[in-house]
Amino acid sequence: MNKNRSSRWLYGTASIALGIVALSGCSGRVDRGDDAPGGSSSAGGHGGNAGTTGAGGADTGSTSAAGSGAGGSSSAGGSGDGGSGGSGTTSSGVGGSSDGSGGSSSTGAGKFVGNITTDRAVRDGFVRYWDQITPEVEGKWSAVEPSRGERDWSRLDAIYKYAQDNDIPFMQQSFVWGATSQGWLGRLSAEEQRQAVMDWMQAFCQRYPETKYIVVVNEPPPHTTPSFKSAIGGDGESGVDWIVNSFKWAREFCPDATLILNDYNIIEYQSDHDRFVAMLSAALEAGAPIDAVGAEAHDVYKKDAGTVKGFLDRFAAMGLPVYITELDIDIADDDEQRRVMEEQFTMLYNHSAVKGITLYGYIVGSTWRDSTGLMHPDGTMRPAMAWLMDFLGRGQ
Repeated sequence: MNKNRSSRWLYGTASIALGIVALSGCSGRVDRGDDAPGGSSSAGGHGGNAGTTGAGGADTGSTSAAGSGAGGSSSAGGSGDGGSGGSGTTSSGVGGSSDGSGGSSSTGAGKFVGNITTDRAVRDGFVRYWDQITPEVEGKWSAVEPSRGERDWSRLDAIYKYAQDNDIPFMQQSFVWGATSQGWLGRLSAEEQRQAVMDWMQAFCQRYPETKYIVVVNEPPPHTTPSFKSAIGGDGESGVDWIVNSFKWAREFCPDATLILNDYNIIEYQSDHDRFVAMLSAALEAGAPIDAVGAEAHDVYKKDAGTVKGFLDRFAAMGLPVYITELDIDIADDDEQRRVMEEQFTMLYNHSAVKGITLYGYIVGSTWRDSTGLMHPDGTMRPAMAWLMDFLGRGQ
């Protein structure tokens, strides 16, 4: 895919860095934030103030998670008007049109349709439109632990609490990703790097035990390669021992979560799909407890729905569920974006292998790609968003 993955991360981390307070003169591990929401914190620390602010029109307002220690008061904000809505409308075939609104599809019933945070916060009214949430960059290891042993959980705490308060699933993105690496990791020995990876996973799982979905390994080679790959197993006998180990540790620490191997281009392009399937098969054969495939789907708007469906069919034949993890449609023309949304989303939502769909941003001006926004900051929907809400029976 012609996309600069590192530039997206640099944008996010630069903004996050502004909100991280550096700790000096401390020894041992320091976890900043409230006591773990629903879990235990290894070192406590004083209560942080992780504000989450919504902007504009119908969804103006702010939410925050503040307080100190167990029992401190905290608020993850309003839950929006109304619940997550219906489970979709009946639709016909690939690229078929929806019929009515708020009805249920036999293949779509029970599937979530979620989104990510906006400008590193949960936008007020989020659950009016979405029934699942993924932190865009707040859950990356380098965002939580920019300095060794100093973890700032405050932003992630607020997002997780919002999900808990509104009874929507929380997806962690991600444990191991080659596009990010803290400088301090490179100064450790191989054994220390291995232990640091395990400590990171364990600390997350202890703090957020109700996490439903976890992207354990994100965008594996050749797309990105972790600098610590050799330390956590390298290629080994299977060729993917580092992936196998990552999933085994994630299963040990988060036994109830659905563990996902995630990548881009795998339901759009044959070569990427074939490479991913070979890697996935090798990892499964070596005993990796991979529960599902994550397909980002950034480029599905460039393909016809039949092509995308063919790749999904192959995953279905392998017996693995698929989660669409970063769907967006980078089209400036309102009518064309709506047409593609209807064609592709209808197929994705009604495909038996697809168990949930997360869109990658929705507020115009606050998305990774320039033309992927679906709703203006004042609450005005672009036609694609209006169609989607009608299809799902939400947003009223």
